[in-house]
Amino acid sequence: MTELVYTASTWILPVLIAITLHEAAHGYVAWKLGDDTAKRLGRVTFNPLRHVDPWGTIVVPGLLLSFSNFVFGWAKPVPVDFSRLESPRRDMVWVAAAGPAVNIALATASAALLHLVPLLPGAAQLWVVENLQHSILINLVLAVFNLLPLPPLDGGRIAVGLLPLGLARPLARMERFGLFVIIGVLFILPYAGRELGVDLNVFPWLIGTPVRFLMDVIAGFTGLAP
Repeated sequence: MTELVYTASTWILPVLIAITLHEAAHGYVAWKLGDDTAKRLGRVTFNPLRHVDPWGTIVVPGLLLSFSNFVFGWAKPVPVDFSRLESPRRDMVWVAAAGPAVNIALATASAALLHLVPLLPGAAQLWVVENLQHSILINLVLAVFNLLPLPPLDGGRIAVGLLPLGLARPLARMERFGLFVIIGVLFILPYAGRELGVDLNVFPWLIGTPVRFLMDVIAGFTGLAP
């Protein structure tokens, strides 16, 4: 039990910070670009309780952890009325990009903070190191996953804002069932592959490869690379 509590304590804080700043960033940029919906609803805040989704942040990840090594979840989406933005198509890109950008910045800051660990008391060093390492991983996975070009993910909205209208409109219409596509690719496809004796798990190369690349870039940038 003690080991379980310790392990949980090294994941919970990085997760809460990652999702809180990700969602708050969406609301803040939308507010600055003309839509104060999130601001009026109290979602431009560092209070994690305003962003936690009971099912997506607690129940589903907890159930997955109980029988697998894979965790999937979501926070409560920040409401944005894109029609109220100064330039809806252009500003949609900035609002959507704000969340992943903050996660990459958090991963970089966490890597830089590893240099300060030797200044801490010996008993605290391992706990802080694990928190920072988990912060790097969580933030980069969150950033890369959300940048996949499929609505309702941030990458899908960025693509809708950048593509010509002839391509953007059909992609935008996919938002209604985009979540089902994601679940199918991440869960149903690997399960079907195991039943058929074929490896259909796309997560290692779809998410893992870009995450490893970003880790190498950040390690070099922050002076952690050997």
